[in-house]
Amino acid sequence: MFEGSVYCPKCGARRARTETGGARTARCAACKGVMREVQIGDTALMECDACHGMWVDAATFEHVCADHAAQAAVLHQWSQTPHPPAGAIHYRPCVACGKMMNRMNFGRVSGTVVDVCKGHGTFLDAGELHTIVTFIQQGGLDRARQRQIEDLKEQEQHLRALQNAQTRMPGEIHIERSARTWTGIDLLGLLEHLKDR
Repeated sequence: MFEGSVYCPKCGARRARTETGGARTARCAACKGVMREVQIGDTALMECDACHGMWVDAATFEHVCADHAAQAAVLHQWSQTPHPPAGAIHYRPCVACGKMMNRMNFGRVSGTVVDVCKGHGTFLDAGELHTIVTFIQQGGLDRARQRQIEDLKEQEQHLRALQNAQTRMPGEIHIERSARTWTGIDLLGLLEHLKDR
């Protein structure tokens, strides 16, 4: 993108990052510095002045994950994928409510672990938003959905096998809803029973 241009000549995305000039600030969940509102394309989010961590509210994060123009604007922010420094794992407070957030591997398979407050938003270390958008654009969410479908099919097969075993040996096996936990059964007793058959 050329200096001073508002839109990318290649993809038409709006200029990647601009200061909004708004008075909205927050405390950074990572370094406790000041986060200010910035505009990435048409998407408003909070960015830390010191560590460049980002706070993205839940609706905005969902929008970025689904909208190609918003993703293009994020990719224009950096010329290459930045890698946040590795360090000790810390649970961080939500920027909105102050409660500790959950750490989650985005898409279950991306390898990018983000801090999430369900209902409020997501905190991303410097570069993680770019990494997530790259993952999405390379088909990562489709792969994650396919893996989830395969896991569900595997669980269904396991449940069917347990149900078939129960019909062959009524009263000896109790199946829980999880289909992965056997309760009310002595496994050694089951092995002895199967040997005697």
